[in-house]
Amino acid sequence: MLKFAPLFNGNLLRLAAPLPDDKDVFAQWTRSDDYMRLLDDDPVKPLSAAQFASFDSAAANDSFYFHLRTLQNDQLIGFVVLFNLKWGNQSAEMAIGIGAPDYRGKGYGQDALRLILNYAFNELNLYRVGLSVMTYNHAAIKAYERAGFVREGVRRGAVQREGARHDLALYGILREEWLNRPNA
Repeated sequence: MLKFAPLFNGNLLRLAAPLPDDKDVFAQWTRSDDYMRLLDDDPVKPLSAAQFASFDSAAANDSFYFHLRTLQNDQLIGFVVLFNLKWGNQSAEMAIGIGAPDYRGKGYGQDALRLILNYAFNELNLYRVGLSVMTYNHAAIKAYERAGFVREGVRRGAVQREGARHDLALYGILREEWLNRPNA
């Protein structure tokens, strides 16, 4: 009988479907302006649980959205999503966030990147995954580069925070780069 490699479970966490109570946890994370300023280049503000109603429609549109839950205790720690899929080009964009501060810098983000890239290239048959990141988010850049992403360019001065301009770096990884990475 054919045996497939695990698709949703990594070493530390799993890709999971959103649950109704997750909205409250996500709303709590938005109270951290540090987290929000690293996550996105939009103006930051605390959000209510009701504002996360998009969880319910995430599977209905052309994106693949997962919550990140630890294998050890099923703790919700973040999310990862493939979006803006261009099926004809076999490409997508990716976003990730580890909202639970106790789980940052401990390998969970790296495990999530391995899982979502495996899903992108082996399940969705994509050729390219891209992302953008503020250049002041050094931890994320280090994780992306360790996962095999290559810096492709920069949008100079694209983000303003507290009166200062910051660049937005553009990264991408191709299927062959993922398959030929040293720890593949």
